[in-house]
Amino acid sequence: MNTQQSFGNNSVGTLFLVATPIGNLQDMTARAIATLSEVDLIAAEDTRHTQQLLNYFDIQTEKTALHEHNWQQKAPALVAELLAGRSVAQVSDAGLPSISDPGQELVAQAIAAGIPVVPVPGASAGITALIASGLVPQPFYFHGFLPRKKQELTAALEQLAGRPETMIFYEAPHRLKQMLTALQEVLGPDRQVVLARELTKRYEEFVRGTAAEVVDWANASAIRGEFVVLVAGADKEELAATQAAADPLAQLPVAEAVQVLVDQGQKPNAAIKAVAKDRALDRQAVYRIYHQLDGV
Repeated sequence: MNTQQSFGNNSVGTLFLVATPIGNLQDMTARAIATLSEVDLIAAEDTRHTQQLLNYFDIQTEKTALHEHNWQQKAPALVAELLAGRSVAQVSDAGLPSISDPGQELVAQAIAAGIPVVPVPGASAGITALIASGLVPQPFYFHGFLPRKKQELTAALEQLAGRPETMIFYEAPHRLKQMLTALQEVLGPDRQVVLARELTKRYEEFVRGTAAEVVDWANASAIRGEFVVLVAGADKEELAATQAAADPLAQLPVAEAVQVLVDQGQKPNAAIKAVAKDRALDRQAVYRIYHQLDGV
């Protein structure tokens, strides 16, 4: 096992995953500045954007582009650099590499090649928004960006509607209204939603309310900036309704559920077994209920 994590040497290099500020440059950590200053190469999602950060902290390190359009060619080349002993820092435009940003492919290839991968933590928009949202912070489910096409967007939300965790999404300003409208239609107008806009920046803003209220806000407002959209998880009543929609038998008494399956052509023992499994009940208990034993 290769545990080497030092900078440039004659052995294999190290891949550093460096968090960058999500807005306020003062959120850059001292360790992140030191890492970017000392590595041999910085792999950036957008070299022009990263150059602004490097200029601010007077970092002179060489840069190369690594993004969603070139990773298939660039990631193997960077692995070769690492195997040759050069240290590489990967950064996205803001926040953590790999979290709704490029990064995962290079990490996977580096690990497969036996190259040490070292995270240099820092700001993340999703977690930053979550702790100030007022929604239950854990458990939470991070999804990132939803599909752009309306039909796919609706289908994705339908699959998520019954999740009990607080859900975290990212959304671009020009798609926010469509996303919130679909959210209201699928999850209902009363689901609690929090919009976090321009986090850590001058015009940071939180909008809290029901799905219907945030849709009204979006329709009445000039939408600017990148958004984190946080959605409260389904409560017990919503979860039961979702389960009932997926399985109509779930709301029936045990004996009636078994009888429905029998009427559909299943043998009684098979129907009893199926209902017992679906409801995590003892098979013999379901048998006795169905056959009205013990006075049931």
